Amino acid sequence: MAAAPTKQALTELFNATMHTSREFSSYNFRNYFVRRTKGAFQSIENETDPTKLSAFYNDKTKELAVLKRSAIVNQLYGGRQLVVEKQNVQRERSDN
Repeated sequence: MAAAPTKQALTELFNATMHTSREFSSYNFRNYFVRRTKGAFQSIENETDPTKLSAFYNDKTKELAVLKRSAIVNQLYGGRQLVVEKQNVQRERSDN
């Protein structure tokens, strides 16, 4: 019988996955992985079966490693920001 991961371990995994999801430079990828992460962890929120929790934890740990590598590649080849993204507006000072 597999030992269930602790609530703290699941919370740390969730936080690490959310942090990595937000590192994508592409707006669409970033929002997709944030939504996907929230949905996956909400679906397991009330689970008490230790084998299911252990399988979930192992699966999401492997996915986190893939997500980290994907975020790095996306940062390397990221394009321009989209219109829907928050732009850093720099206003020029007028001397008039």
